[in-house]
Order: sequence, then structure tokens, then C-alpha cells
Amino acid sequence: MNLSDRLLLSGDEAVALAARHSGVALMTGYPGTPSTEILETFVELGGKGQWAPNEKVALEVAIGASFGTARTMVTMKHVGLNVAADPLFTAAYAEVAGALVVVSADDPGMASSQNEQDNRHYAVAAGVPMLEPADSQEAYEYTRLAIEISERWLIPVLLRLTTRVCHAKTIVDAPDSRPELSEPSYTPEIARRVMIPANARPAHRRLRGKLAEMARWNEDVGPNLEIAGDRSLGIICSGVSYMHAREAAPDASFYKVGMTYPLPLAAIARFAKSVDRCVVIEEGDPWMVDAIRASGTAVQGKSPMYRFGELNVSRVRRILSHDESQEPVPPRGKPPELCPGCPHRSVYAALKNLGCIVQGDIGCYSLGALPPYEAMETLVCMGAAIGMGLGLRHVLPSEEARRVVSVIGDSTFVHSGITGLVEMVYNPPPDGHVVLILDNGTTAMTGMQEHPGTGRTIDHKRTGKLVIEDLVRAVGIQRVHVIDPARDPQGFQDLVAECLASRELAVIIARRPCVLAAGKIKQLEKCLEQE
Repeated sequence: MNLSDRLLLSGDEAVALAARHSGVALMTGYPGTPSTEILETFVELGGKGQWAPNEKVALEVAIGASFGTARTMVTMKHVGLNVAADPLFTAAYAEVAGALVVVSADDPGMASSQNEQDNRHYAVAAGVPMLEPADSQEAYEYTRLAIEISERWLIPVLLRLTTRVCHAKTIVDAPDSRPELSEPSYTPEIARRVMIPANARPAHRRLRGKLAEMARWNEDVGPNLEIAGDRSLGIICSGVSYMHAREAAPDASFYKVGMTYPLPLAAIARFAKSVDRCVVIEEGDPWMVDAIRASGTAVQGKSPMYRFGELNVSRVRRILSHDESQEPVPPRGKPPELCPGCPHRSVYAALKNLGCIVQGDIGCYSLGALPPYEAMETLVCMGAAIGMGLGLRHVLPSEEARRVVSVIGDSTFVHSGITGLVEMVYNPPPDGHVVLILDNGTTAMTGMQEHPGTGRTIDHKRTGKLVIEDLVRAVGIQRVHVIDPARDPQGFQDLVAECLASRELAVIIARRPCVLAAGKIKQLEKCLEQE
């Protein structure tokens, strides 16, 4: 091994490097911690990558490219897969021509997320194979393996990472051996890609046949590892849980699963019978233990108390010793807050002064729910603020309904707020509604990425720009205002009060660059003007 091939990489960086080394022609995605750096690194390495308006569009673009025999990859955090689920389920029926790898970066412990969902369930529900790396080396190797599996069985592959794997750095041996690939080309396959019922029924049968083949392959030569040790204790695990378990019980016997769907159930059964006590160690839901038990193999799982949050060495030791005593409470850190000089501060000060009922959304402005403002009262998912606000407006008594406002950011509005605005025009509440679009010129919370409203691509080149106020007027909103809330806080508050009193549909675009991104945006715009 050439020493120059040895690199210290995060899991995200390792996936990006593997994609480059494997000849991925196009990578798409939507920024979301802990997945963001995959696409950014891929572009830095010279790959063709692009941010999409949302994860559904990103996956649809990748599906199209894969139909053209190109190798493609889509990146997103776990909740993003909810948005992309619609095309994913049917893409499993259609036969891709080039590799299609879908990266789901799950967030156990919710370091930066609104829920703790376990996306291993998606592999079973959609019927797609799933790989789970334990460190950066495996993130590199499994990315390349996912591409091979996808092209061998003409199926999307789910590459599931978790926060710890995404962000922790480990040594990676990554020789730059790039395959010779032919130019992308397109061949019509109507019977296999037009998913009307007549075609989808046989496609479903083909899918189940593929999964059966993959299960046999996983039993024989899949990326699974059995480590002989003390036969009094056997541990079955996957992903980063393997790292914690190996340190917690170094003398135990291990069966580490790399391809977790379809599970190698026969091999797992043999391993379980070879040890006196067999324990499944996994983060999140009891997904693997339930599947193993359902197949007829008796194994132990963890107490329900360990279903929440990330595992670590200490927690694994507690699981193995059946310790269900109260866990130590971690020291409380400094709560997050809006940055000094953030334009959202003026917005929330005004909304609090006016006694508004604020329906919120995902982004930096979510911090308006915390002290000192405590002026945002709901947060569910990307784009939900408008729909939730409309729901309240429809059912509350008039005087209370007229206090309801929806707050959404510029990137989030493009992601999934536009349809809520269409709903507002189509089914207007009796007392109207007021939507505030907080346009700070960037996708701030995930690291200040570009989006369609900035007019710049992922590598900051000029492109078509979505003008939010033009779109708002185009869907039928008559009362549209653009204002800098920080330049004239009282004027902004007066404008909100006026719109609330109008009993009409109104959109206020509160536009001022993010205080952290303003200098960079100004520099980028100056450079683009000089081109």
C-alpha cells in the first residue's frame, strides 16, 4: 500500500472520495446535518454535484441520470428520505441502468434534527438492499460495493450512515483505481420503467426475486465478519455499534453485519447457536433483534431505555450487564441562540410584541422558540409552517385566528413551502393569513449552502435565480411586501400589524443577508460581476 493512499478522513469525506474513485457522474442532494459534507467534498474533489430544491427532486434527477447508464448518488439526512420516499419505492421496481446509491445519514440522539427515526425500516419497506459502515474505511469500501451491487441487480442501494460515522475521522486506505466507463447512453425500456399496474405487477415479482438472490449472496460472500472469541458471550452488531461493543467486550465473539438488508439470517443463526449467550447491540429501534427473532433465532436485545440516543462504550457495558439503573445526566451545555446581529431577532421581537400565534419551520429561525423570544410555537417538518398556520386559521375563533402567522426561511420555502402557498390561495381562511418568508440569502443552519433563491450553484457559479416575490405574486397573492426588518424594526412591526388587520392573504419577505454569510455573499457577487 502506497503511503500516499493513506488518508485521515471523516465518513462523509470517505464516501465522497469513493464516489470519485468509482466514476460517479452526478451527485445530487439537499443539505442536512450530518450528510452535507458528502456532496460538498465531492465537488471539491472535482466531481459534478448539485444541490436540488429538495430531496425528492434530487432523487428524481439521479434516477433519470441512472436510466442513462451514468453512476449516480443522492445524499440527505434521515428526515430527507421521508421527502424522497415516493420515488424511492417505485425506483426499486424500475430497473436502473447505471448505479444509484441513496445515502441516508441518520441522527441518533438528535444532535441536529427534529426526530430520531431509524431509516433501516425504509430498506424493508421499499425493498432495497442496505449497507451500514462502521468507520471511514468501511464508508469508502461500502460506497464502492454499493455501486457494484446496484449495477449487478439493477436496483437502488441504501447506504445508511449515522452521525458518529459521518463526522468521526479515521485512517482510510484509498488507492485511486478508477474504472474505465463508457459514455452515458439511453435505451428505452418501457415495460420495465413505466410503472403502470400492468408493468408494476411483474416488476414487484422481479424485485422480490432479486432480494432473494441478494440474501443468498449476503450469506455466502457478503461484507459480514465473524470474529472468534470467548464463546460464553456472542455479540451481533452493525455500524458504529460494533466499535463500541468491541471496546466494551473485547474478549467476546462477534458477528458484524455489513449488509443489513437482506440480513444473512442463516449465518446469524449459526453464530447464535455457537455461543452460550447471544446479544444484539444496535442503536435506535430494535430493528435487527426483531428480525432475527422473527426468523426463529433466540437472541437477547437491549432494554427499552437504551432505544434513545447514541450508544457509547459505557452504555454497551450497561446493556451487557442488564444495568437498568438511571443513567448519569450529562452536563448541560450552553443553549443555542440567534447570532448577535441576526436579522431574525427583529422579526421575533415584533411577533412577540404583537402577541402573534407563530407556526414555525426548520432553520436557524427555529431558535426563535427559545429565550429570550419564545415566539415560535410549533415545528414539525420542512415547509409545514404554512399548512399548520392555515389549519389554525380555519378553525379558531376570528379574533384568535387573526393573530396566526406562519414563519418560514428562504431555503425551506423553496424546499417545500411553495405548495403551502398554493393551498393558501386555493382554500383561503375567512380572515386571510400572513406568511413571513425570512430571506437571509443562504441555507444558514447547515453551513451556508446555496439554493435556487441565491442564483448561485453549489460551486458558487451564477445560474438561474428564483425571485421569491415574483413567484408569490404568480400563485395569486396580491399583498406582497419586501422589507429589511433590521434596518427599520418599527416599520417592520407596523407592516405585520397592518397585514394582520387587513384580513387578506399577505406575504412579507423579510430580506437581509445572514450576518455570518453577508461578507462572503458580497465577495461572491463582486467576483461574478467581474466575470
